[in-house]
Amino acid sequence: MGFVEALRAVWDTGDAAAPLDPRLPEPARQSLLAALRPTRVVGSDGEFHRLSDGLGVDDGDALVMATSGSSGEPRGVVLTHDALAASARATSDRLGIDPDRHAWLACLPLAHVGGLSVVTRALLTDTALTVLPGFDPASVERLGRTGAATHVSLVTTSLGRIDPALFIGILLGGSRPPEWLPPNVVATYGMTETGSGVVYDGVPLDGVELALAHFGESDSGGSDGGSGRNDGDGDGDGDGDGDGEILIRAPMLMRCYRDESDGRVAGPDGTRSWFATGDVGYIKTDGELGVRGRMAEVIVTGGEKVWPDSVERVLATAANVAEVAVWKRSDPEWGERVVAWIVPVEGRQVAPDELVALVKETLSPWAAPKEIVMATELPRTGSGKVRRAELQ
Repeated sequence: MGFVEALRAVWDTGDAAAPLDPRLPEPARQSLLAALRPTRVVGSDGEFHRLSDGLGVDDGDALVMATSGSSGEPRGVVLTHDALAASARATSDRLGIDPDRHAWLACLPLAHVGGLSVVTRALLTDTALTVLPGFDPASVERLGRTGAATHVSLVTTSLGRIDPALFIGILLGGSRPPEWLPPNVVATYGMTETGSGVVYDGVPLDGVELALAHFGESDSGGSDGGSGRNDGDGDGDGDGDGDGEILIRAPMLMRCYRDESDGRVAGPDGTRSWFATGDVGYIKTDGELGVRGRMAEVIVTGGEKVWPDSVERVLATAANVAEVAVWKRSDPEWGERVVAWIVPVEGRQVAPDELVALVKETLSPWAAPKEIVMATELPRTGSGKVRRAELQ
């Protein structure tokens, strides 16, 4: 529980906390620090290190959480204490959490909102909490079996590695859920900017409003990924208005990004108070939300997001690589797996293991390709852009 104590200490000083993922290699860590611009870094030894170019926070700010935009570059999301409290109340009310009977288990990375929100939720509702250093199936099942934990947040990959019946309730996020879920598993929709999930099994939490910006209507600049219609893929009935970018208005929304932009756009009521998610979805006649996916290209593997451009930039620096394209394939365990198509320099050979290691060392373990395909050429548009949809 050292992390929880450190978080409390930061809040007691009136500062905001920005958790860093210890799994990140040094280049990715430095890039993240440059984006978050903290005033102090707390090392694993508990020592404080001041940074000369750090930015302060406003009164009431609680967290600066790292996320990434469609470019893959890290951004800082500023969440206030009020937003965290609103999220904790709404989630606990929907799940029927009773602090006298229930207990939360945090076993996902605390640098992601899906993991950290378990901690903040428990703290703000005075509910018992156990924090594991990482996801370990045996430890998770033991805590569920003994009743030491009754509720837990997981991603699809980790859900498949435990017996879900050991828990009263499981929140599932990170990627598109399986077609069938046990009755005690709730599929959530949300993001760092919403302070964790705000839609449970398609139904918004209390205080959360949803709307759609049909393409061309929103000023979010995100019209590059949707069709503007219900594409009839069989995952739900639309409301007759077709697909659009999902807009959210809620008390648990972020205050702003670290660069002071706030992602708000004009919504159906004309007020610029709605957050443009960048996701494509539809709303059924009963008000239930259906999510198609990201408007921008992104690979979600084991609940982690990977941007093809970032991986391509790293692989392009490897010896004997003439051309590279990164896309995805379906994976029964990870949901999606990162795949790299490599065109070697003529007459040269490329070592796949070295390419995988390079990405792990530069970006992150989950961004590394799980499959390398050697190719003689890549499908491209007339302007030279790779046609990822044609990669097979």
